[in-house]
Amino acid sequence: MQAMIPFPDISPEIFTLSLFGMEFALRWYALSYIVGILLGWRLVVASVKRPHLWPKNSAPMTPRQVEDLLTWVILGVILGGRLGFVLFYQPAYYLQNPLQILQVWQGGMSFHGGLLGVVTACLLYCQRQGLARLSVGDALCMVAPIGLLLGRIANFINAELWGRPTSLPWGVAFPGAAAQDCPDVIGICARHPSQLYEAALEGLILGAVLVFLAYRRGALKERGRITGLFFAGYGVSRFIVEFFRQADAQFITPDNPMGYALQMGAFGLSMGQLLSLPMIAFGLAMVAWAKRSRPA
Repeated sequence: MQAMIPFPDISPEIFTLSLFGMEFALRWYALSYIVGILLGWRLVVASVKRPHLWPKNSAPMTPRQVEDLLTWVILGVILGGRLGFVLFYQPAYYLQNPLQILQVWQGGMSFHGGLLGVVTACLLYCQRQGLARLSVGDALCMVAPIGLLLGRIANFINAELWGRPTSLPWGVAFPGAAAQDCPDVIGICARHPSQLYEAALEGLILGAVLVFLAYRRGALKERGRITGLFFAGYGVSRFIVEFFRQADAQFITPDNPMGYALQMGAFGLSMGQLLSLPMIAFGLAMVAWAKRSRPA
């Protein structure tokens, strides 16, 4: 009998309140966004209160400006994440059902889209306030793994974005007909807990490395270095995890059972890998540029 881990019986909803005939629920996914943004905000505030961490011993923002930027970041995450999911993953469906684009409570967010949304919001805010864009970007990228860590754990609790079938002993038997629809598997199907792989690589490890470099190795003094390391680190982590993550259903066909977005014979690349490649290239270029441009 195959060894596997049964899925823990955790409700996606933390609690539900009934008010005026309507029900309001706090879900783990929403809580991960809230806690991630709050923790990231406090870490950025703590960083700007330490001017010795920054170029010329001068922080790029005041704590009050960090609070103002927080609103822009939240809008960038929500709008960019939703539009990214619509454009990158299901454009044909939402073209036929445009009103459902606004129904964010039904699920469907893209990290790459959310990242583009945050970058756009950050650039606009820095232009309005006359702030050093690269240093502000370094601050945000340093704390972004916190949200990734919590978000991927919430994905696991929600039993979504699971991995490909596996016979490894830490495979998880996720509930639901879709998760249990595994070709060539008789009985219960165990899958890679790819959400936890991502939480470890993109969140815990990448975040620890960035904070260590910022606080102990003076990485924030080189404008763009933390930003480049985050983009490259996330891109590599996501590219690796995609080998274990189940492809999105819209890409899976009888001729393409692995769900490659770019298929080359028996091999191919998933949509997540295609979107990660430019992130890796951009990140490495930023690290090289920051190293050449660092002050004496």
